[in-house]
Amino acid sequence: MAIRVAIVGTGNCGRLALIQLIDDPRFELVAVGTSTEAKVGLDAGELAGLDGVTGVTATLGIDAAIAAKPDCLVYCAMGDTRPVEATRDVMAALAAGINVVGSAPGGLQFPWGAMPEKAIARVEEAAQAGNSSVFITGVDPGFATDLVPFAIAGTCQRIDQIKTMEIADYATYDGTEVMSIVMGFGNPIDQPGMLFLPGILSAAWGTAIRMLAAGLGVEVEDITEHYELEPAPEDIEVATGVIAKGTVAAMRFQINGMVGGKPVIVVEHVTRVRADLRPDWAQPAQPGGSYRVEIVGEPSYVVDICPTSRKGDHNHAAIVAAAGRIVNAIPDVMAAEPGIRTTLDLPLVTGKGLHRSS
Repeated sequence: MAIRVAIVGTGNCGRLALIQLIDDPRFELVAVGTSTEAKVGLDAGELAGLDGVTGVTATLGIDAAIAAKPDCLVYCAMGDTRPVEATRDVMAALAAGINVVGSAPGGLQFPWGAMPEKAIARVEEAAQAGNSSVFITGVDPGFATDLVPFAIAGTCQRIDQIKTMEIADYATYDGTEVMSIVMGFGNPIDQPGMLFLPGILSAAWGTAIRMLAAGLGVEVEDITEHYELEPAPEDIEVATGVIAKGTVAAMRFQINGMVGGKPVIVVEHVTRVRADLRPDWAQPAQPGGSYRVEIVGEPSYVVDICPTSRKGDHNHAAIVAAAGRIVNAIPDVMAAEPGIRTTLDLPLVTGKGLHRSS
């Protein structure tokens, strides 16, 4: 019997997750929720950019998705700028007995040490009340900062440091809210985006650092952060508009998990809107962008992950990967014990059921 699923959020990640939910015979789509009034009443197939009609039309918000009583809710609504609201949505679904997988709220990827204990307890209480589970993931933070480094670390005899990196050109990324408000591209250099407010980097990627630490069996004593911004040498056209000369056009930031006074777990991002900006910063393994895991130990590793897509560039491919990681986890999340589940809890998601003869 197909798994009954609903989805809330039909933006970049949600739309690509919706494609799989419609096409994958393991699932039966029963509801679609959106925050965009212009999408209300549209068929899910149209929202996904597919031919054909599903008979499932979008409604505003999460209420109809919960009322449909799916086995699992795929939650891809914006969480970066509305973490409290996103957490409330997830709790409402959990309390109603609905399992949740999704891209937000990011704090639930590994909330211990990152979220207040009372907030974690409320989510756990909702899950216990509904006998349901929640698994939040993505790419970075997500499988590139947990699943991949864990797999490689498991072959080592000694580990001194693990570093994960995203090195990407965001010129083609069309998420306006993320580009302008969160990251601050196009902002004056002295007015960085929300991401660079004190403590935000540590909050956003502290989940990844603490999950890696838990997997390694070490305790993070402190998390430090550092960032650099680079101005545009001239006006640069990007998918979301124009990055004016002198405004933020490239950034490098690093979050360090300190163990024994040393940066043992490191997350680094190098993000540009043009490939020639700051050539002294790390370069991707393929044109456009890649992910990298570096382990210093015995043996040491440098592993590059280069997503590509037949339907778009590196940015599109990365979002497809995030959506796939979320959707493919549904069966295992449904089978998991109630509560907040992480990559450390779930069995290996292998891609079972994804090969279909053409």
